[in-house]
Amino acid sequence: MKRIVSFLFIALLSFPVMSQNAYETDVQSIDSIIESLYASISGEKGEERDWDRFRNLFIPEAKLMPTGVNSKGVAGYSAWGVEDYIPRVEKSFLENGFIETEISKEVERFRNVAHVFSTYESRRTKEGAIIARGINSIQLFYDNNRWWVVSVFWASENPDHPIPEKYDIKN
Repeated sequence: MKRIVSFLFIALLSFPVMSQNAYETDVQSIDSIIESLYASISGEKGEERDWDRFRNLFIPEAKLMPTGVNSKGVAGYSAWGVEDYIPRVEKSFLENGFIETEISKEVERFRNVAHVFSTYESRRTKEGAIIARGINSIQLFYDNNRWWVVSVFWASENPDHPIPEKYDIKN
């Protein structure tokens, strides 16, 4: 009986460790949150994304904001919350595949605020042709416990506006 009680006691003590957030390591450093951001949206055709992992990276009010220029040369942007972004991309990512990889980054930090200028390439498959390249401007907040994504604002390069040489490791 003592063995059973001892076993149960040890099992109960270890329970909090086993029940910790499965994504805890994703948010412990600037590098880990950026790696997790790319990993959470990336996958081959037919591969389900872990949207709970993605959601865990962001503050509740976070924004994802693509920018671009229309055919008339007018610049614009969209601003989506996390729950707006997911249904916009989920079907396409699942049906076509989407893998985004960071190829370089610049990090600036002051106290609990960080800005990451992250150059990326996107492909449909891991070894496939590059379908887009650009820069993600990622704002982060540290709350003395973990990092949070506040916003991701991005622009893709085009023939008239290539990635500046200092941010492009290909040069």
